[in-house]
Amino acid sequence: MLRGIGALSVPSLLGAVGKSAAASNGALNEPNGVPQAAQVSGSSPELEKWVDEVPRPGVIEPQGTKEGQPYYEVEIQEVEQDIHRDLPSTTVWGYDGQYPGPTIEATRGEPIYIRWQNTLPDEHLLPVDTTIHGDKVPYDTTSSRVVTHLHGGNVEHESDGKPLAWFTQDFEETGPKFTKKDYHYVNDQPASTLWYHDHSLGITRLNVYAGLAGFYLLRDESEPELDLPSDEYEIPLVLQDRTFNDDGSLFYPTGVSEENTAESRPEPSIVPQFYGDTSVVNGKAWPRLTVEPRKYRLRLLNGANSRFYNLKLLEYDESAGTTGEEGPSFTLIGNDGGFLPEPVQITDRLQLGSSKRADVVVDFSEYAGQTLLLHNNAPALFRGSVGDDAEDTKPLPEVMVIDVEGTEPVADPSRVPSSLGRVPEIPIDSADRNRYVTLATQTDEYDRPVHLLGTGENITGNHLYDPVTETPTLGTTEIWSIANITGMSHPVHLHLVHFQVLGHQPFSDFDPDADTIDPASLDPPRTNEQGWNDVVTVDPGEVAHIIVHFGEYDGLFNDQTGHYMWHCHMLEHEDHDMMRPLEVLPDDSGNNGGKCERPVDDENRDSGGPIFE
Repeated sequence: MLRGIGALSVPSLLGAVGKSAAASNGALNEPNGVPQAAQVSGSSPELEKWVDEVPRPGVIEPQGTKEGQPYYEVEIQEVEQDIHRDLPSTTVWGYDGQYPGPTIEATRGEPIYIRWQNTLPDEHLLPVDTTIHGDKVPYDTTSSRVVTHLHGGNVEHESDGKPLAWFTQDFEETGPKFTKKDYHYVNDQPASTLWYHDHSLGITRLNVYAGLAGFYLLRDESEPELDLPSDEYEIPLVLQDRTFNDDGSLFYPTGVSEENTAESRPEPSIVPQFYGDTSVVNGKAWPRLTVEPRKYRLRLLNGANSRFYNLKLLEYDESAGTTGEEGPSFTLIGNDGGFLPEPVQITDRLQLGSSKRADVVVDFSEYAGQTLLLHNNAPALFRGSVGDDAEDTKPLPEVMVIDVEGTEPVADPSRVPSSLGRVPEIPIDSADRNRYVTLATQTDEYDRPVHLLGTGENITGNHLYDPVTETPTLGTTEIWSIANITGMSHPVHLHLVHFQVLGHQPFSDFDPDADTIDPASLDPPRTNEQGWNDVVTVDPGEVAHIIVHFGEYDGLFNDQTGHYMWHCHMLEHEDHDMMRPLEVLPDDSGNNGGKCERPVDDENRDSGGPIFE
């Protein structure tokens, strides 16, 4: 049961944006937002910064073949790992027994099989709130549920890692939508930086925080011809934040403290967002990276639960702990879905919402003998801008230091070519449908904020188990106008597909009844939104417009139908309840204008209906 929607009542919000959320130029002076309770948090022991070198996850090799294609078995284990020199070993969950998991390298056009083996213990490392989808999940017997999602994978829906396709140790118990042990990744999409992570219903935030994430690098046979930095000069870096107890164990809040003892709140209880007080890169706390004075290719991934990063390299005086002039810039060569058509110089800062990737080249040749700081100026509760009023938002400015060796540049055969990948434009006039969706906030039966995804017909939000509303047809193109009527920024992720960002505009300027979108009226895509994306950040009071084609497009990607998901990628949000089904219908389905003709009855809702089939 939901109770209101925070600062604005339903009638006032409908009045602000127009009846049925369709009034032209509906004004939204203040974004709808339930006040966010302060995070109930601990505090890590004081750790000396910059004492451990950044590790580089190894590349896993296949164990054999299946149907003539490489076959991998990746064991999901509980292990002890040294996160910091002065911290006792930390118990983590890791793919192949390591955090982050091993890098999987695949080649475009060459499919692989992976069996994700669960050997975790019964008891979870972290506090489990059994009220989250408690009627769908048997928390009393399946606390070590896992299911792996290949984020950015253009894959069959049976191998997508659906939240209800979970399984326990040795597949003894499986979720209602589990169908197969061996996942098939066709790899028929542009070379790109993908990643894999847990996606279990109701505990995604906990399983990823425990360590279940790793890189999946899809390469192209023609990639060596670009002469980009490679081998030891190509480094994947996953940026995360964590909080530790004195004994080295991971701290994750229970949601209840002496100052917050609401009788209605369960214990433990999910928190609205999580922000750790310690920077962790590739599984090391406050690390340093040693490089030569030459070009490097850095594959950056925001793997944090909720934190945004707004990154820049600055000269750094380690003894004084102070920053100086700007360091080398980032040259962006690729986004979520692969190479850009041409490199783009990041002149300000590089913004990464949770799950966002950036493939960048950094030239350290002019910084021999210097130390640089990877600096973040994004407040934890990110609202699209950086100001001076970021009190109690737990900023994490110091991410990692970089030591540039030597006294002068070294021989460097690598380059940044002027032409990179092929990104054919999806014309706006090719769109078969304009789809209006919303990001909204309500409160649940325990008076906790719950974030939801809505539609033009129901702007205040639908729940995960409500009947599917996003039902595109294979081979069609849609424009999604994503309106954020909450008080914070959200990184919105679509499974299966990659899209192009058309631009952004204030909600007050948005006309949901317009027949099409005029790009000239929009703020253009941000620098890091060019090319193919599977995540777009939507700031409060804003509408982000994306165009997406479902299926193969101009020789790129491949045709898939079935049931997928779309959701906010702040993990606390997607667990509760900012995730919705996305059903791609076959082109002979008789789509009837995009509405999924399903019975809307209690039995359908209780079982999840067709949304996870």
